[in-house]
Amino acid sequence: MPGSPPPIDDQFRMVKESGVFDYFDRLPQPGLEKEYISAAQKHDLPILTGLWTYTKGKDEELLVNNLKLTRETGGECHNIMLYATHADGHPVSNAEVVEFYLFAYEQAQRIGVEITFEVHIYMWSEDLRRMNQVADLVQKRGVPFNFLLDHSHVLLKLDNAEEQERCGMRSAVEAGDIILDPFEIGNIIDDWIGRNMTLWHAVRPVAPNGPKNLWARDEHGNFGRACQYPFTRPRPGEFHSEWFAYKLQPFKEIVRKVLVHHRDAPDSRLRYVTTEIIDLIDYGQNTRYSLFEQSVAIATWIRDLWQNLNLDTANDDRVAAAEKLA
Repeated sequence: MPGSPPPIDDQFRMVKESGVFDYFDRLPQPGLEKEYISAAQKHDLPILTGLWTYTKGKDEELLVNNLKLTRETGGECHNIMLYATHADGHPVSNAEVVEFYLFAYEQAQRIGVEITFEVHIYMWSEDLRRMNQVADLVQKRGVPFNFLLDHSHVLLKLDNAEEQERCGMRSAVEAGDIILDPFEIGNIIDDWIGRNMTLWHAVRPVAPNGPKNLWARDEHGNFGRACQYPFTRPRPGEFHSEWFAYKLQPFKEIVRKVLVHHRDAPDSRLRYVTTEIIDLIDYGQNTRYSLFEQSVAIATWIRDLWQNLNLDTANDDRVAAAEKLA
């Protein structure tokens, strides 16, 4: 929500009392580990997932420590965002990403936690085509590739030449070599879902070619990138731009597809679904709508969608049975 975040205990209380969340998604912040553990126990809300950003060639020890922290605080999965640039300044290659993944996977397996690698801006995977390339290389080593699907970083680039240009994808998109629209046949989201490598789905609403964050600028004076769009209509004065419900349809279609795959695939690997409404510059910094209210609304919608998808399946089964009897 706007302003400073509530105390840790209040955060856990609010999440628990909302009645729509099963766990807390946060790697305990340095120096506050005991407060997080205490709040989790007090409110009966485990801290199952968390994430951190890393630079190859500098943060390997930090990664090992964070994996141990995940385990010590009852966590099950640690998400890894690996920057696109190595500590010595060169762009990390696919081989170097694979090396970092295999190192992280081995360290995590030793202590009984899982890792995921995320598709994300500013990271090695901002060029979306690299995700499958790295996944293939990892799997050739006999190791499963654990994916965090954050579709906001795909939809951010849909119908947005500037965003496509930032990672060198514009010509490939214009040529049809990569399809970003989740309603089009052969799109990249469908391919990722079909690979059954998603352990974690980060659910953040984004509007294709949506408005930049006009209330936040980076150190160069640029407005924040358009990585977050309110899920419900903001109240007057809470959002910097016009809001249109129809712009959420691609986001909703992706969530539906992920849940349908989980429902229908006996070997679905999906284990975690999180709402991702945050206050960083490229997201909701300085916006005045409640981040918490938006997250509760999204979680409620996901639960309703899941229930309706399963009701649809039950209805299909009844129709099929009736046809056999006819």
